Amino acid sequence: MILINEDMLKLKSSYLFSEIARRVAQFEEEHPDHKIIRLGIGDVTEPLPAACRDALHAAVDEMGARRTFKGYGPEQGYAFLREAIAEAEFDPVGAGISPDEIFISDGSKCDTANIEDIFATGIQVAIPDPVYTVYLESNVMAGRTGPFRNGRFEGLVYLECNLDNGYIPDLPDVSVDLIYLCFPNNPTGATATRDQLAQWINFARENRAIILFDAAYEAYIRDPDVPHSIYEIDGAKEAAIEFRSFSKNAGFTGIRCAYTVIPRELKGYTTIGNSHSVHALWERRQASKFNGVSYPIQCAAAAVYTEAGRAQVRALTDFYLGNARIIRETIEDLGYHCCGGDNSPYLWICTNRDSWEFFDFLLSEAGVVCTPGAGYGPCGEGHIRISAFNSREQVVEAMRRLKGTLGRNG
Repeated sequence: MILINEDMLKLKSSYLFSEIARRVAQFEEEHPDHKIIRLGIGDVTEPLPAACRDALHAAVDEMGARRTFKGYGPEQGYAFLREAIAEAEFDPVGAGISPDEIFISDGSKCDTANIEDIFATGIQVAIPDPVYTVYLESNVMAGRTGPFRNGRFEGLVYLECNLDNGYIPDLPDVSVDLIYLCFPNNPTGATATRDQLAQWINFARENRAIILFDAAYEAYIRDPDVPHSIYEIDGAKEAAIEFRSFSKNAGFTGIRCAYTVIPRELKGYTTIGNSHSVHALWERRQASKFNGVSYPIQCAAAAVYTEAGRAQVRALTDFYLGNARIIRETIEDLGYHCCGGDNSPYLWICTNRDSWEFFDFLLSEAGVVCTPGAGYGPCGEGHIRISAFNSREQVVEAMRRLKGTLGRNG
């Protein structure tokens, strides 16, 4: 008799965005003439930068000639992309990351879940609340939690993020082994200062813990006082893994490319206290389970770091931040408190109402799709997330509708 992984049965039957899609589809079926504007899921809408498209076309042409054809590439990524990332992303901020500490992958979502392969099942995991659901659900599947009771999984340490602490979690009052942090944050849009990150690095080093730092939205940081990488903080190379993505800066959500940084100084431990290189463990895992990102896609990613690519990516992120500014100004004019939208494409809005009820209200009355905060955890209740990923025309129209609806009924 084949046995299943019963830990998966602990999960809710529906993924957050699947439930949103179900409700939207039902509404569209019942109201076929009502045009919906989607500001919920964090998917980009603008075309790939021209530099990336040109590089992709050229690489595909290379694949059509025997002399330049590429078969299996290195699981860790081609040297030309790893070198470009190290030089462009980490050298300017003095992070001291070498190309061989960078692992190319097909997405940060995959990496933040797959990284758990190299850690023991019985470790103590700390997860923010509200939380990007992948952090939570991948640990449930891996057997690191107890049952789901009263809105939370037993066995996890939840780091509460709320209006009182500016949506930046406080240090836990217990020892933990694996810590998830995300800045700029998804879903709240909050950013952490150097001093705040330094406190987390010190905590991790004191507890011989590891921070999984999701920096997928760092390209949206405009405040010079907000660090782009956790490796700008002293001691971080001994305490943190950083995840980056080309999805939200260069629009790679449909063609998939990301990378994970694991410094050689980072150590994990056996039950008897012997230290081992986390870098070597991940390299071994990838060699066994991953065949690498395709050559054309890596060429497209490398084009991000050309002169033209840099300008085009900056224009793209500026565009989405312009959308975010329009949304934030509208929401604040309507009298709601919100976080994000300045160094992030997400806005976290405090409604003080049931978040799924508010979701249904905006859908039915304004035809605008948001994301209910409760889908990210108990601390998300009373909030919604609005994404700036859409056309300018759609964002302006959505805000016109919200003014009419919330100004009248909010």
